[in-house]
Amino acid sequence: MSTSAAVASNPQPAVDFSALKARQHSAWSSGDYAIIGTTLQIVGESLCEALDLRAGSKVLDVAAGNSNGALAAARRWCEVTATDYVPALLERGQERARADRLPIVFQEADAEHLPFADQSFDNVLSIFGVMFTPDQERAASELIRVCKRGGSVGLANWTPDGFIGQMFKTIGKHVPPPSGARSPALWGSRARLDELFPKAVASIAATPRQFVFRYKSPDHWLEVFRTYYGPVLKTFAALDPAARDTLTDDLLALMERFNRADDGTVVVPSEYLEVIVTRL
Repeated sequence: MSTSAAVASNPQPAVDFSALKARQHSAWSSGDYAIIGTTLQIVGESLCEALDLRAGSKVLDVAAGNSNGALAAARRWCEVTATDYVPALLERGQERARADRLPIVFQEADAEHLPFADQSFDNVLSIFGVMFTPDQERAASELIRVCKRGGSVGLANWTPDGFIGQMFKTIGKHVPPPSGARSPALWGSRARLDELFPKAVASIAATPRQFVFRYKSPDHWLEVFRTYYGPVLKTFAALDPAARDTLTDDLLALMERFNRADDGTVVVPSEYLEVIVTRL
């Protein structure tokens, strides 16, 4: 059994989901995720193609961030609603939709408590979003609940062994997560997906994909993530100067391990799992 599968199967101690949610909300509200999120646009396009979206379909983008998925669906003439629990992120999505003249409904909503009736949408998607919810079982249940029978839930989730999964493992060594909290990267393992979607599901297709991060240099990448990516920003803010230096060294060492560029720039493939869950 793989390490990811073993972790997914082990019982977890009780966790204060409210406290964890507040902590995560603070992280994602800090910095400016859209600076990084916009570089991930190709993932939204790829996921919408994998879902084979049809014009006129009702589509929900959950934990939409700056709305890469919602924008990609709207470009395919779908009727799109984008949700997130961080208003500033929805505002970034609205700016992009206005610029592209795409009619998207933006609504503040918690992925664990979606304010929609059962079977409201033909397709539901989330790109590196719902995987960060504290109560993973609840969030997965909500995705299925609001999806119509015969419809599909499409997800893009970082894997535990990919670059971003290893980045979270690295920062977790410096500022450990609360006891009992499950790693978001478990959403990038097939074993965990089978646990999260055991009912009302006809099939789960999980395909490994690569997103390639491209930056001017390792220092440039670190500067951007440290300034704009909430979880990294908050980790640095929680440490004293000496500990920050150590974290910097560890992150740059991780970058060196994954970077395939030999000209001083950053070309880092980061594995994610493209997931299509078909609802019964």
